[in-house]
Amino acid sequence: MERAKRRELVGVVVSDKMDKTRVVAIQTWKVSPIYGKRIRSTRKVQAHDEDNSAFIGDTVRLSEIRPISRHKRWRIAEIVERSKGQVGGDRG
Repeated sequence: MERAKRRELVGVVVSDKMDKTRVVAIQTWKVSPIYGKRIRSTRKVQAHDEDNSAFIGDTVRLSEIRPISRHKRWRIAEIVERSKGQVGGDRG
């Protein structure tokens, strides 16, 4: 029996203060049912980052996993794009 394909999201790291955890903002667009205007919607999720390799401003791809803790249900699968000019952590 095959495992179902895991959901993936793309977002921007907004906090790297915790150890092995990053807060990632996921941005989606929704259409107003009344006016038909597009509305930007943002939600934040906590993602597991084993190597502490993602920093604020980095664009990352998240993959869904089993719950690691109360809030963590995602892990950083890859860093799509590094932030420009941001100095933090091991960067220098």
